[in-house]
Amino acid sequence: MTDEVGAGRSGSGTERQDWDDGDEEASALLKTVGRQLKLWREQAGMTQAELGAAIGYSEEQVSSVERGRRAPKAEFLRVADEALGAGGMLVAFAEDVARAKYPKKVRDLAKLEDEAVEIGAYSSHNIQGLLQTEEYARSLFHMRRPMFDSEHIENQVAARMARQEIFRRWPSPILSFVQEEVTLRRPLGGRTVHRKQLERILEVGQLRNVEIQVMPTNCEDHAGMGGQLRLLSARNGTKAGHLEVQQLSRVITDPRDIQMLESRYGIIRAQALTPQESLAFIEKVLGET
Repeated sequence: MTDEVGAGRSGSGTERQDWDDGDEEASALLKTVGRQLKLWREQAGMTQAELGAAIGYSEEQVSSVERGRRAPKAEFLRVADEALGAGGMLVAFAEDVARAKYPKKVRDLAKLEDEAVEIGAYSSHNIQGLLQTEEYARSLFHMRRPMFDSEHIENQVAARMARQEIFRRWPSPILSFVQEEVTLRRPLGGRTVHRKQLERILEVGQLRNVEIQVMPTNCEDHAGMGGQLRLLSARNGTKAGHLEVQQLSRVITDPRDIQMLESRYGIIRAQALTPQESLAFIEKVLGET
């Protein structure tokens, strides 16, 4: 549920608190933004009601932002910055606030990916997040039980799509993905979503820094029976692993555990089809879809 908007506004300028109560990092950021807004408002000699009227939002929205209870959207920060003569000081928070609304585990993963020069991922149940289309990702979140509300789904989808900036980053990281055959054949979201997803994988597979492999279902020896995994190597030489099952997400940093995951992933890649064979296989599946 969103706050009532002021006259002339077609949508809310803030979003309800969508992070865990224990997410101290996000809470601290929102409180900092709130304090800054209050300081600029008081310096301008305006009440919350007067600021709300000036920027087209309700007094309650202004109050909620100042108390750090709601995340202001970029448009809210822009018009408040102009009305208060903040010279860009409020607008500067927009990108950080946008990230703060994502779940902490998503932000932590995105941070690891931002720092990575090499990423390897084995996926056994669905298409790996970095490879997903927006429609496919939205379908996955719609399938969750217990159900997510629409706002939470859209936040999750936006967070997942934002992570795909990694494909446009320079210098380009080295990326490898191993997908179980079943993830390519299962028509999650329906035929149209399925086809677009396969086309997206083929498109990404053409990038010089990306290798995509398929683990065929009929293999008799499989090192990935322990479940999906991810490996990330940072610019400074540190390495991390990431495991996720159901609602549990865990980052692995112990060197002995990392070595085990690296060995396992190496065997998985050796057992899978080669990148060239894999793209041909995906094209075949697309033709059958």
